[in-house]
Amino acid sequence: MQRDLFEEEHQLFRETVREFLAREVAPHHDQWEKDGIVPREVWKKAGELGMFGFGVPEEFGGAGITDFRYNTVIDEEVMGIGATGLGFSLHNDIMAPYFVDLTNDEQKARWLPGFASGELITAVAMTEPGAGSDLQGIRTTAVREGDHYVVNGQKTFITNGINSDLVVVVAKTDPTAGARGTSLLVVERGMEGFGRGRNLDKVGMHAQDTAELFFENVRVPAANLLGDQEGQGFFQLMRNLPQERLSIAVMAVAVAETVLRATIEYCRSRKAFGSNIGSFQNTRFVLAELDTEVEIARHYVDKCVLALNAGELSAVDAAKAKWWTTELQTKTVDRCLQLHGGYGYMLEYPVAKAWVDSRVQTIYGGTTEIMKEIIGRSFGF
Repeated sequence: MQRDLFEEEHQLFRETVREFLAREVAPHHDQWEKDGIVPREVWKKAGELGMFGFGVPEEFGGAGITDFRYNTVIDEEVMGIGATGLGFSLHNDIMAPYFVDLTNDEQKARWLPGFASGELITAVAMTEPGAGSDLQGIRTTAVREGDHYVVNGQKTFITNGINSDLVVVVAKTDPTAGARGTSLLVVERGMEGFGRGRNLDKVGMHAQDTAELFFENVRVPAANLLGDQEGQGFFQLMRNLPQERLSIAVMAVAVAETVLRATIEYCRSRKAFGSNIGSFQNTRFVLAELDTEVEIARHYVDKCVLALNAGELSAVDAAKAKWWTTELQTKTVDRCLQLHGGYGYMLEYPVAKAWVDSRVQTIYGGTTEIMKEIIGRSFGF
């Protein structure tokens, strides 16, 4: 079916992004996988092309455009070449609402120019060793002392954890107040007592810096509190989670489409028993099922993008998109690997890298089980 999500300006932007990735990312990503990190210079080059902070007001170096279709273009192109090391989606899709919508004028002037230029890399520190899906179970604390908060605690599995300059830390400002006792504080690189642990050795996404973060009596200025008062952190997180989950869904479908296209071409050329394997009924049936499901997922996700632009994307619809597309991604990549046979298990084939990179998709941003719980609660039982 004809895809009608994008306008001409989005397609022109896609060409710019595609050229940038071909020039600055694709030739180097294998080395970054070995290094375990993407050089900061790549962020600055992307910033020069206007690839960050679409919603950042023009006076602070952004485009001043609220249109998630531009984010979608970047996510699709990055996933299209398997560049899972780039933390652009976290910066653009997840962090932007915090820095654009929750900041006051002074904070905007301090942070947004660097956000848009790629000179200030961002991260969010939610997960702790003992608190993942249960955000109310976090133990990191922020105690007010005069004009500062004193932050103590530990975070883990933090994307952009090594490169990040600005980290939105989820902390308890009032441990007795439940959901109303959580606040968001921006911890900046170089603050005394703010430490980074090891760059975690993951199953996949080896070029993406994912780290442990430590906070030992870090004195954070009260001026770094996001929002006009403390105690709003949990609700700020909940408001932004639908966009985060849509971002993951966009990437999930992009990976599934990319791997499926490559596998169809592989099945045209790979021969077994005197014929190309695409001529076997089992192969055709597997590909037919995947092609049908991926296309259906694509249209649902496109609808979600338009709903987000209109301010109408619900937490339930975002949860549906997140769990369905990520489960579909892992299924698609696994079945496509099977069609590659032994070659599919060799990392020189993109399907193998996609296989290890995809596994986390059903976990971060809210597990499949949590997504189903969100949907199930909406029935009012």
